[in-house]
Amino acid sequence: MSEFHFADRLLAAIANMKTPLIVGLDPVYEQIPEDIRGHKSLNDGDDAESAADAMLEFCTRVLKVVAPHVAAVKINSAFFEMYHSSGIEAYDALVQEAAAHGLLVIGDVKRGDIGNTSERYALGNLSDPAFVGMEESVGPDAITVAPYMGSDSVEPFIKVAADEGKGVFVLVRTSNPGSAEIQEQKLADGTPLYMHVAKLVEKWGAASVGKAGYSAVGAVVGATHPEQLAELRAAMPKTLFLVPGLGAQGATARDIARAFKPDGTGAIINSSRGIIFAFKDAKYKGDGGWEKAVERAVIATKKEIAEALGG
Repeated sequence: MSEFHFADRLLAAIANMKTPLIVGLDPVYEQIPEDIRGHKSLNDGDDAESAADAMLEFCTRVLKVVAPHVAAVKINSAFFEMYHSSGIEAYDALVQEAAAHGLLVIGDVKRGDIGNTSERYALGNLSDPAFVGMEESVGPDAITVAPYMGSDSVEPFIKVAADEGKGVFVLVRTSNPGSAEIQEQKLADGTPLYMHVAKLVEKWGAASVGKAGYSAVGAVVGATHPEQLAELRAAMPKTLFLVPGLGAQGATARDIARAFKPDGTGAIINSSRGIIFAFKDAKYKGDGGWEKAVERAVIATKKEIAEALGG
């Protein structure tokens, strides 16, 4: 069971890499290196196929750099979907490439709808394909899910995750500034909405706790709200946190330390722009080109997190 259980697999991979850092792949065509955008077949940002191919090339090269250093990557599908069929094809190719590197893959898709629609979303975004000719393809190891429509919208994702040894991360307290408009609203008893959702997530995951003590139903909790992060950690002892917000969004390593239990487990920390676009940051520039800058950023971020967690 442990080898099949998502949380157990993720925690084992984290222990092996000695870091809870994961890298987010949020590519923007206009920001990828000139040595890619300047290629004759990849130099047209107004052509969907050309742009999607350029971003796939960029992310594939990033994967080669970060794979020896982290346990997982989070791929944001929106950055690919804007290119329609070409982008969706590139997103799927990147999932396969990351899996081939031995990385766990989190598809940042934020899906959720009424029950029968969620069932299709779960099959299309999380499940390993069951169609003829796709036997060698895999789906992500986990995806992000929006819970606004309630338990019957989330249950199909949890079922697919249970059937296939995968996971879901439910949005609980997100890192964006506007999230307070909804997530901090109070219920009749004074409970903030994000805490109500947190209790639901802990309940939804109760039947899927692995040998390491964590559920396959995780929570997205932004590091940009450190006091609430600590509050949620105490309220969700069996829930793994996916923590965005480090770096470009303003959160520090000291902020993210609140996502962890005293034993150093309980969370994965996502950094996207601060790593994949590190070649734009003067402190990471030097010999070796843009890929070396990405490597320097991964190593530096791992060190920063380790120091914040006490070594």
